[in-house]
Amino acid sequence: MKSSPLSLRKQKLSPEAAKAKATRDKKAMMTEHGKKKKRENQVERRKAINAGKDIKGKDYDHKDGRFKSVKANRGNDGLGTKREGFSTNTMRNTSKSRNKTTKYNK
Repeated sequence: MKSSPLSLRKQKLSPEAAKAKATRDKKAMMTEHGKKKKRENQVERRKAINAGKDIKGKDYDHKDGRFKSVKANRGNDGLGTKREGFSTNTMRNTSKSRNKTTKYNK
């Protein structure tokens, strides 16, 4: 019996799609840009914890330079993520589109 009626998956993806997404995400975060963000996040989290701030359940927003709730940080301040440069470049370079003439190709 499950302890919770809620599913803990972030997205409803088929096993094949989940594996492909994990590969894309890993590739994106292993770029120099992704590594820089991870380093910055670790430094800021350590500073905040040592300063006694309660950052439980919050993510560091690299663009605004402060901690936000996960919900607020994921949606590009209400503008969505399709037009963010890093996401679009990652999609352009790593996605296997059925139609090669998508808006992400230039």
